[in-house]
Formats: sequence, C-alpha cells, structure tokens
Amino acid sequence: MAEGKPDEQLFQLLSGLLQQVESLTNTEEVELRSKIEALGLEVTKVPSKSTQHLNDVEIAKELDKLSAKLDDVDEMISSAIASDPQVKTLLSGTADVWLPVITANSQERLNFTASLADDVDDHLPNKEDNTSNKNSS
Repeated sequence: MAEGKPDEQLFQLLSGLLQQVESLTNTEEVELRSKIEALGLEVTKVPSKSTQHLNDVEIAKELDKLSAKLDDVDEMISSAIASDPQVKTLLSGTADVWLPVITANSQERLNFTASLADDVDDHLPNKEDNTSNKNSS
C-alpha cells in the first residue's frame, strides 16, 4: 500500500534514475544519493500527533527550512543537467511523474492522493467478484 503514495513513487523514481545515471557514467553519486534518501525520508515521514499547535512564526520557520532543502535539490538537479545531457533527457522524459508532486500545494496533494486512491480502487477486483469467480471455477 505504501508503494501507491505519490511521494514514495517520486523518490523510487529518483533513485531508479540515479542508478541509471550511475551505471551510464560509471560513477557513484554518493552525496546525491544520500540527499535524495534524506529528503525522501523527510517528505514521507508521518508527523507526530502533537497537542501543541504551531504559531505562524514557527510555521514560517519550518517552511523556510523546507524551502532551503528544496533549493539544495534544485541546485543539484541544475548542476546535474548542466554536466550531463542524459540527465536532462531522463528528467524531461519523466517530468509528468515528478513535477506535479514537487510543485503541488497541500490541497493539490490531498486531491492528487485521493484521485490515485480512486484509480487504484477502480482497478482492483471486488471481493464479491473474486468470490464468484472462485465459485464458478
């Protein structure tokens, strides 16, 4: 079930792309891999349920931290694109997967997650269908 989350799909895609780049260039990108993994953990972790609510200043500080992390990722992606045309091709070819995830606001993320859940539900067989198929065999 965790594999269906858009954020996790994005980071699986990024890891796969990094593996492809590493195999094509025969160079291990240790720093980039660790940053992708760290960002993936940060984005996908479930916040603890706290009775303490953040005030506007605390929220702004947290958003600043996240913004700084995204700036780092942007810089890494830009330098990778500039140094290797294959990276640019890979990122361009998969932009429809990763771009909506990283540019979405919170409401869009909720809508995106809900629509993916609906799509998954639409493609899963009903329990009744499974039962009737087994009985008819």
